[in-house]
Amino acid sequence: MGLLDRFRSGAARGGGALRGGVGSGADARYLAEWVHTRIGVEGYIEPKTTITDVTVVLIAADGEWTRRIVGERGARRLAGGLRIPVYDVRKTGYPQRMRDYDARRRVERQRAVERDLRDQ
Repeated sequence: MGLLDRFRSGAARGGGALRGGVGSGADARYLAEWVHTRIGVEGYIEPKTTITDVTVVLIAADGEWTRRIVGERGARRLAGGLRIPVYDVRKTGYPQRMRDYDARRRVERQRAVERDLRDQ
């Protein structure tokens, strides 16, 4: 999943530790809730580009993922505040489970399109 992930309502546990260092307060709450509602989450810091500041990709054990712009300092605060391991994607690359998750989602979307066409 990407920028348009499911949005959940309600307060996130532990979100206060991230405020001010990770984008907006809404982003901090979203990331904290995302981590607390999934198992085995790890963070992967992506470098600054000409288009975006430093981003972090959070990847759960099943490969589900989300990305947010966090800035240079926000990435490390995220790791400390949420108590998750964080890696530099330039050194480690993305985990295979993320690619596998994306491949499963593509197959599911294609099957849904085929089913919709068949039902018309």
